[in-house]
Amino acid sequence: MNFVAIDFETANADISSICQIGLVIFNDGSLQEEWKTYIDPEDLFDEINVSIHGIDENKVKGAPKFPDIANYLYNYLDDRITVCHTHFDRVALHKACSKYGLRIPTCTWLDSARVSRRTWEQCAYRGYGLGNVCAMLGYKFVQHDALEDANAAAHIILAAIKKTGMDLPQWLERVEQRIGFPDNSYNISQDGNPDGAFYGENLVFTGSLQIPRRLAADMAAKIGFTVIDGVNKKTTILVVGDQDVKKLAGHEKSSKHRKAEKLIAEGAQIRILLESDFKELVLLAETK
Repeated sequence: MNFVAIDFETANADISSICQIGLVIFNDGSLQEEWKTYIDPEDLFDEINVSIHGIDENKVKGAPKFPDIANYLYNYLDDRITVCHTHFDRVALHKACSKYGLRIPTCTWLDSARVSRRTWEQCAYRGYGLGNVCAMLGYKFVQHDALEDANAAAHIILAAIKKTGMDLPQWLERVEQRIGFPDNSYNISQDGNPDGAFYGENLVFTGSLQIPRRLAADMAAKIGFTVIDGVNKKTTILVVGDQDVKKLAGHEKSSKHRKAEKLIAEGAQIRILLESDFKELVLLAETK
């Protein structure tokens, strides 16, 4: 889990007007280094921006200009996974480099807002701002200080890795996929294909799946499973995210998972499958 997290504050609505940079380096999931500096943006300070972050002309007096610290950024960012929360910081860096005719660092970007939207269902479509996500996680920080914000984005990444069991390379792929949480406009419950190999079986999904749940439901119904929303005595298959099966017993498991285990203990014939095993099941059924 080696990555860099970065955040910029700007002097005005032109996002190339960087006036503060905060950066943190994590190796093996542990904080290794922090770096923060004010930047003279060589631009005006808008009172709206100043009211947000408290940085003005006096704060940046004598501070380096962006070209003065470019080599520091290259040393930190080149060939590394670089985390920011939303694309604002990525665009700010690109615009500042363009403003001064500098090359753009050769880093691989990972947006912690997109990670949040694919990790916590309550953040899927709203409430995925940096402050809201950190409040949900119980992480306290001073917002709109570049170093504090960089640390907050890094904390979100570490929390998402812990929750899902997905590493950074997996997250780089996952953020390019659909969010995958069901919404009120789509009911994943559906009847199974009567000609499918598993017709007569009742299947429920739970936990953090890597594939969108609505797609998983379509896949299941195509090969005969009747997809239902809740676990009951008629359930025969419960598909659980790979990482969820490996978690310890107790509240970390979903309520559906715990209910299925209770019914199994009472004699119900419910089989619990990993998501990866479900996908293999679908592949085999479709190739017959």
